[in-house]
Amino acid sequence: MSRLKGAAGRDPRAGFRTETRDSNASIPQGLLKAARKSGQLNLSGRNLSEVPQCVWRINVDIPEEANQNLSFSATERWWEQTDLTKLILSNNNLQSLADDLRLLPALTVLDIHDNQLESLPSAISELENLQKLNVSHNKLKKLPEEITNLRNLTHLYLQHNELTVIPEGFEQLSSLEDLDLSNNRLTMISTGISSLSSLVRMNLSSNQLKSLPAEISKMKKLKLLDCNSNLLESIPPELAGMESLELLYLRRNKLRFLPEFPSCKLLKELHIGENQIEVLKAEHLKHLNSILVLELRDNKLKSVPDEISLLQSLERLDLSNNDISSLPYSLGKLHLKFLAVEGNPLRTIRREIINKGTEEVLKYLQSKIQDDGPSQNDSADKTAMTLPSESSVNIHAIITSKLLDYSDKQKNLIPDEVFDAVKSNIIVSVNFSKNQLCEIPKRIIELKDMVTDVNLSFNKLSSISSEFCMLQKLTFLDVRNNFLNSLPEEMESLIRLQIINLSFNRFKTFPEVLYRIPALETILISNNQVGSLDPHKMKTMEHLTTLDLQNNDLLQIPPELGNCVNLRTLLLDGNPFRVPRAAILMKGTAAVLEYLRDRIPT
Repeated sequence: MSRLKGAAGRDPRAGFRTETRDSNASIPQGLLKAARKSGQLNLSGRNLSEVPQCVWRINVDIPEEANQNLSFSATERWWEQTDLTKLILSNNNLQSLADDLRLLPALTVLDIHDNQLESLPSAISELENLQKLNVSHNKLKKLPEEITNLRNLTHLYLQHNELTVIPEGFEQLSSLEDLDLSNNRLTMISTGISSLSSLVRMNLSSNQLKSLPAEISKMKKLKLLDCNSNLLESIPPELAGMESLELLYLRRNKLRFLPEFPSCKLLKELHIGENQIEVLKAEHLKHLNSILVLELRDNKLKSVPDEISLLQSLERLDLSNNDISSLPYSLGKLHLKFLAVEGNPLRTIRREIINKGTEEVLKYLQSKIQDDGPSQNDSADKTAMTLPSESSVNIHAIITSKLLDYSDKQKNLIPDEVFDAVKSNIIVSVNFSKNQLCEIPKRIIELKDMVTDVNLSFNKLSSISSEFCMLQKLTFLDVRNNFLNSLPEEMESLIRLQIINLSFNRFKTFPEVLYRIPALETILISNNQVGSLDPHKMKTMEHLTTLDLQNNDLLQIPPELGNCVNLRTLLLDGNPFRVPRAAILMKGTAAVLEYLRDRIPT
């Protein structure tokens, strides 16, 4: 009985009393019994408007079964119960927490996200063992000063509240490693926050910050800093001295200039899209030796410096929606897995090449590196892209470009003379896009031993024939904007296929055959009606790095998808699922995968 006396001694109100049935009716006794053994109690999603007393007093009062004079086996001795260390009260209707919270001093995890809390009790300071506190998605307008006494706190999640200030003494949370203050109403960050010397991740996105304190650079362990969606007009130059920084998010601000990053030698991702940056200089890039992702979309850039080629680790570069008229040929020296340049007034590279994706753009730039400037061949290349008319086929154009192009004709048939013109010439690419084709031309099979790229987008295809799957060398297939709702099983024979674009079709399920195409690196299947996918089969696709599932009918995202660690780009916006929330999606693919992995049932 000594254990019980010790527990009762912590609070004068603790006694041998039986709770009324009404106050405990929503908590099954079996759940409490299990919690006494495991030290963990999950009351998520039970529509609770208040926390029953039996929860606060779980380690104080004699359990109900003991009062009924029941006999206990060796494994059910209630007096040998375990102190409650983990309490989950998320997704309820709680408007407040009682001071009785202090009766659970052994708590290390308290999760009360998605409730209606407007404040936290000062008694929270007595949870001296607390390590993880999640109060996100509530209505907190301020934090009690007592929260600064939680010296063992390592994870603090306060996102999606109504906080306007952070209490004085916040820097006393010296053990804090992960701090999320996103989606609040903060207008400033005090300089004292820089004293959080253990902090590894800090999310300040979706607030009203106009500046960052220069002292933030003193956070020597900080790896992730998220300042997306604020009102920042500049970045303190001291930020460039943060040696541990790996991920920096500055999207959707009012930045006009970039700092140099001389000390950020570990920086792997820099996201600064949707700002007002006009100039990108060599000085901004030369120290980014480890950069993998550079996102500059939706700015006002007019050019890209040749020194971009120094970023030899770069894998993803997004330059879309700027004012760039030409790309430096040196860009072709990089080993990019993803390059976005759409929405720029590019004049030195053909739209057809851009539409084919990253690999073709890089090939084109590589081919130009040795050229001093536009040559006579360039003008020949431009004319080589299209057949002049239905009745006369430009054979010279076919030979020069190795492209069979009969696009944007709005025809329901490809004339035989188009195929006849090929003869013994080598054809690598076929472009029959923007026509009225209801089926794939049967004669395309004549090219099966040489064609690698096929564009059949913007037609009226309702199926892909099994014969088409004889194009064994195919690496790129674009069939977006058609009427497809399935793919033939024979497609698994396309063992070299790397990129497939199925966007804007009528798929209701993720095509099973795609799981069996071993070389696939990019699957674009946005704007369909896909309702589910198999994460276990997806994990077997070892080369898959880009998966675009935007604007489908996914009601849930399976946590096991987080195990697909090879994915560099996972796009999920525009689906009706509730989790992950938009704030998680905004953090990027790595954060989404980590979020999903954390929720895989053990």
